[in-house]
Amino acid sequence: MTAGSPWFRATNLPEDEPEHQQIPVPGPVTPPAAPYEPETAVYEPIPGSEAYQGHQTPQTPQEAYQAPYEPPYEASYEPPRQPASYEPPYEAPYEPAYEPAPVPETAAPAGERHDETMALRTVEQAGGATLPGPGRAERRRAAKRKGRAPEPAAAQAPAAPLSRVEARRAARAAKDSVGVVLSRVVGELFITFGVVMLLFVTYQLWWTNVRAGQQTDKAKAEIENSWSHGESKPEAFEPGQGFAIMYIPKLDVVVPVAEGISKTKVLDKGMVGHYGEGKLKTAMPADKQGNFAVAGHRNTHGEPFRYVNQLKPGDPIVVETQDAYYTYEMASILPQTSPSNVSVIDPVPKGSGFTGPGRYITLTTCTPEFTSTYRMIVWGKLVEERPRSKGKPQALVG
Repeated sequence: MTAGSPWFRATNLPEDEPEHQQIPVPGPVTPPAAPYEPETAVYEPIPGSEAYQGHQTPQTPQEAYQAPYEPPYEASYEPPRQPASYEPPYEAPYEPAYEPAPVPETAAPAGERHDETMALRTVEQAGGATLPGPGRAERRRAAKRKGRAPEPAAAQAPAAPLSRVEARRAARAAKDSVGVVLSRVVGELFITFGVVMLLFVTYQLWWTNVRAGQQTDKAKAEIENSWSHGESKPEAFEPGQGFAIMYIPKLDVVVPVAEGISKTKVLDKGMVGHYGEGKLKTAMPADKQGNFAVAGHRNTHGEPFRYVNQLKPGDPIVVETQDAYYTYEMASILPQTSPSNVSVIDPVPKGSGFTGPGRYITLTTCTPEFTSTYRMIVWGKLVEERPRSKGKPQALVG
């Protein structure tokens, strides 16, 4: 290293002299650099543009590029798109094929193994076949119990005991209130009453007519049988005893006539009853003078007089006895009167239009229909007496 170098150190300095005390020898000083000055623009003519000699393009040094200002981007609002509903294709539920468990050779006899297999199959078909893990052992235990399905874990777990207050509340909640019990009782009573009424109406409107038809057929057969055997006519008939048959051709009525107007013995059996007892006693058809009065039901129990209000003057009413046929012609009708008006069955009935004694017939029945508040009266006058030996009268033949 030369002596003029700034890093030259004299070798004659002692070795133990500190380095900071070693002063370098100054060398030549480098002058500072001149300050930066931009280059002056030099104008040069544009080649090929001789017509514009005065136009020159300045040549400037390259400067840093600055991008033009642009406003920040503002995206326009677009509503979110609704995803299309996706419907996966239908796939049938997987049903694993049943595979019976292998039976070890050391298991129970063949009969017991068959029972266990059938019981296990029953449990698996009930829904236990899809239970994994411990469920299989539970199913096998159920199969050993011959088909009883295992109880769910929730049912096997004991319920938490209730406190006294909770138990009382539960008991009160389980009991029905007085209003609920009363409404149930009233509802059951109404239902029972309705059923009873329906049965009663059915009995009155249907069964009584069926029963009366059977009884009138029997009474008619007995009367005709007594006539065919030539039995002598008694001087007086017993109450309930049949002695004649009445025909009303227009109404298609053929009904036996019995003695008396008792409901149980005569009327309720579907027959027509003759007023022949006590103060209400009237004449018989064979009597030369008088009023042959009878009564019959208009509704239920055979209802022989239901449509007597449809009779017109001149319509025939025939009474057949053991000896003869007595043909009456309908004369007049009284649509309504009191049940206590017994003058309608007098020998010369009041209100009938008859002015003197004669041989009359009177039909009495209840009105309006299905009630017994009033009575309806129909009168007729005898027009022919024909012995049975001469055959039926024209009213029955035609």
